[in-house]
Amino acid sequence: MQILPYGSWPSPLDARLAAAHGGRPEHVGFVGDEVWWTAPRPAEDGRRALVRRRTDGTEEQVLPAPWNVRSRVLEYGGQPWAGELLDGRPLVVFVHHADQRLYAYEPGGEPRPLTPVSAVGGGLRWAEPLIRPARGEVWCLLEEFTGDGPTEVRRLLAAVPLDGSAADDRHAVRELTDDRRRFVTGARLSPDGRRAAWLAWDHPRMPWDGTEVVVAEVGADGTLARADVVAGGPQESVAQVDWSADGRLLYTSDRSGWWNLYRDHAPVCPREEEFAGPLWKPGLRWFAPLDGGLVAVVHGRGAAALGVLDPETGEVVDVAGPWTEFTPTLAVRGERVVGVGASPRSAHEVVELDTATGRARVVGAAHRDGVDPAYYPEPQIRTFTGPDGRDVHAHVYPPHHPGCAAPDAELPPYVIHAHGGPTDRAPLVLDLEIAYLTSRGIGVAEVDYGGSTGYGRRYRNRLREQWGVVDVEDCAAVALALADEGTADRRRLAVRGGSAGGWTAAVSLTSTDVYACGTIAYPVLDLAAWATGGTHDFESRYLDTLVGPLAEVPARYAERSPVEHADRITVPFLLLQGLDDVICPPAQAERLLARLAGRRVPHAYLAFAGEGHGFRREGTLVRALEAELSLYAQVFGLRPPGIPTLELVT
Repeated sequence: MQILPYGSWPSPLDARLAAAHGGRPEHVGFVGDEVWWTAPRPAEDGRRALVRRRTDGTEEQVLPAPWNVRSRVLEYGGQPWAGELLDGRPLVVFVHHADQRLYAYEPGGEPRPLTPVSAVGGGLRWAEPLIRPARGEVWCLLEEFTGDGPTEVRRLLAAVPLDGSAADDRHAVRELTDDRRRFVTGARLSPDGRRAAWLAWDHPRMPWDGTEVVVAEVGADGTLARADVVAGGPQESVAQVDWSADGRLLYTSDRSGWWNLYRDHAPVCPREEEFAGPLWKPGLRWFAPLDGGLVAVVHGRGAAALGVLDPETGEVVDVAGPWTEFTPTLAVRGERVVGVGASPRSAHEVVELDTATGRARVVGAAHRDGVDPAYYPEPQIRTFTGPDGRDVHAHVYPPHHPGCAAPDAELPPYVIHAHGGPTDRAPLVLDLEIAYLTSRGIGVAEVDYGGSTGYGRRYRNRLREQWGVVDVEDCAAVALALADEGTADRRRLAVRGGSAGGWTAAVSLTSTDVYACGTIAYPVLDLAAWATGGTHDFESRYLDTLVGPLAEVPARYAERSPVEHADRITVPFLLLQGLDDVICPPAQAERLLARLAGRRVPHAYLAFAGEGHGFRREGTLVRALEAELSLYAQVFGLRPPGIPTLELVT
């Protein structure tokens, strides 16, 4: 065992390996008996590939580069593809990211466009395709921009002809609903095809605040009639709706304070745990009904397991295996269930469960160790005490190396990670960006601050009108507790985060003296600008609940915005930004830097062309991660071998 200072441990886990593992498989589905999904390709400009697993077990990419199967609905995207087996051959309908057109594809041929291009604003965007072969249509959620502004948009359900007749003709797209509701999800059809159900909500609510379940009759001519709201409301969040095999309505509602599953409006498994989560993307699935009446569910308190629920008894049997976390994507066929699972020792994999035998196995995107797993961190699930005695949940990753230890008298530096959202949480999975730090002797703590999901509505509501207060306090409470108990070096604490986590990191630097430095990625920095046309439509009224309506509390917007208090930043920081980001535009980052000019605070600003909200390209991921480590090295007095030095300017 080598005795070396924290932060100087040699690690085989470099930034390029961490970047290669960026992203995860998503949007699983069946095409006949085959399992299909989308997969990240960081080395191919960050595109998402469509992948199939043939019945003989071979895995292959369906479409070559530059095809990029990714929707931009709500900017975060949604279910971008669907497939059916017609006459023994796959027919796939998918969204191509570059032009957001809907395409049809049959293996052996070329993709052919089904929808036109619109030059108005953000154009036409599609999600949650549902192929209806008998009608020769694909039903979708349509997002249509009506002007150049980010909020000049309408959303509705639409039917697109499969014969390509709408490829150059917007009028050939049949509108199934009107656009009176600001937001809708794609339709789910009852087994007999006579009813359709979807979710709807309006500004200023976010879907985790309140949504409604809408049910309509499907006519023989393919029209929708008598659409009625049957569940949900302004203070009740329904995250998903579907139908059981015998035609009963299923949905997840938080009316009890927890997202639980309901069948025909009655709870089937009332528990103080979550059977759903925040609906950031249309098409997320936390449950999937099987033909025999059972329901596959992703559920838990904090981390989410995959289980099978019997609605008659309320019993849930969880999948046996190494996976501690499943994401909200599920598909079923017969007695088979497919999802995406991961653990602190393995990245996200496509997992298939045979409900008849209870056997689960990896069928796609199998985790492969790029380094000896002895270098992986070992997380601790902790609950800390925050202000007023409130619980604060966190995952703590101490420095970990199989061949190195630090001198006895030395305490390690720690990085406090604030997750994005903010209505989200930190998953309990292998993250090589965390391992990149811990294997070099830097600890990491991921904080599920008040407002995070996974712990019930009351915990989630702690952030109402308290964004920039509760999140900052909770992160600081974890940081100081780690120092007070002798786990972390009080003089070597850093804060990092992206998106909403970038906000928390920035506010932490302007309002506390806890941290010696910080990494701020694609952040919200100017609340007033964000609330007055400075972001996309989906989140344009998010601040009404996170901060309060701008018209009622304008002073609060200024009090909390980092751009208004750049003079309070006194420690070094790294600011990372995508130049194509329409959610947190680069103008906010540039405004902060302009107000910091002349204050002689060491900092670096790295802006990446071609990157949006969240980085996808391998080169960007490598540069950002190495720059972050270099920041900590310079501030904390570390000597990590082989890391390029980040130039800090004043």
